Amino acid sequence: MKITLTQTGKRYNREWIFRGFDHEFKSSYSYAITGPNGSGKSTLLQVIAGAVMASEGKIVFTDGEGREMAEAEAYKEVSIVAPYLELIEEMTAMELLHFHQQFKPLLLSIEDCLHQVGLKKAAHKQIRYFSSGMKQRLKLAQAFLSQTQILLLDEPTTNLDASGIELYHHLMAQFTDNRILIVCSNDKNEYEGCKEIISIEKYK
Repeated sequence: MKITLTQTGKRYNREWIFRGFDHEFKSSYSYAITGPNGSGKSTLLQVIAGAVMASEGKIVFTDGEGREMAEAEAYKEVSIVAPYLELIEEMTAMELLHFHQQFKPLLLSIEDCLHQVGLKKAAHKQIRYFSSGMKQRLKLAQAFLSQTQILLLDEPTTNLDASGIELYHHLMAQFTDNRILIVCSNDKNEYEGCKEIISIEKYK
């Protein structure tokens, strides 16, 4: 699978956040998008994810056979972790993943997913009572452990302690093969090992 962005740009009112972005993202390859706070990294990731419409240019998703995919088909292959994405706090962790897998199947059983991210004991606890670190672990489970071909990570270790950061690196090592991996971050610890680094500053 690949994602091709051609002369893609996004603006709000008269201000261009980024412009003229040309790049091809391929399966089994990892990319880091870097730049100062407020430079447009998150906006670019949201454009790729389909959460925000581009103001100009084109985004094409192509499957493994070279066939252009419809947007609805392509976005089923996207998993994303970001600080601005909210969880349904009235649900328990178990209920949330059960709900989630109706849209995007999981690689493991729900119990094993929670075990992977250290939340097995909190399986039946409402998310509203989770710490910020526990919520981030659940977000990581939703993204890394879904059967998707595209993994988008925006500041993925936000709110994680040392053990949570260690978990993040474990998930990166175990669950990113054969996927398109894009990490938006200023923290080298988050995108360590990414094969290509792209500065958003080049597209201003």
